Amino acid sequence: MASEKISLYNLADLKNTSDDVIPNYLNSLKFKQTFHLQDVRLALGYSAFIVAALCFAWDYKLGWDSTKWFTAGAVVIYGILNGGLTLWMQYVEKDVIYEGIAPSGESVTIATSTKKNVPVYNITITVKPKNGKAQTITLAEPFSGWFDELGHFVAIPFQQMFATAVPAIGKLDPKRVKVSKESMGADAGMLDAVLAASSNDAGDAEGSRRRKA
Repeated sequence: MASEKISLYNLADLKNTSDDVIPNYLNSLKFKQTFHLQDVRLALGYSAFIVAALCFAWDYKLGWDSTKWFTAGAVVIYGILNGGLTLWMQYVEKDVIYEGIAPSGESVTIATSTKKNVPVYNITITVKPKNGKAQTITLAEPFSGWFDELGHFVAIPFQQMFATAVPAIGKLDPKRVKVSKESMGADAGMLDAVLAASSNDAGDAEGSRRRKA
């Protein structure tokens, strides 16, 4: 449970706190986080800045008359880069807050969003196997599922939501999977992992009882 309290009426804080937990959770399961989308955004932003800086430098050193055509070209390039940055953030990066690769090789991309005055966490998870078609999983869960009445974040139900909904995560954290016919589906690998985890838990409990006896 987090020590910091979040106002249950502050939708932005609820979302940002939840967003921040996702990388920590998945990376703890040995996911390898990637930053492809952020790298492209930074490259476009820095390129636009460099063009603007060069334009200023040659205008300062050489004067307007001798550099006006270079400046005109720089303005066009700057506009293209900024336009590309805007389109990239709006249509490609969008609401993505995590990209990572599971130890099994599956890539996982997570995007989150909220609607104004609606305390529901909308999650879109795209899972792409090494060889195969990408699968999209959508969730819409109230923040009250993992924030208590005082505004403290509670990790277990949050982790259970992801482990149960996403087989690539559930296989790595079977103790957090809520076993049900709907959640397990036909994924025999996850079922085996959950049963193994349950057996281990039962064995640990039995061993503890014997030691106490």
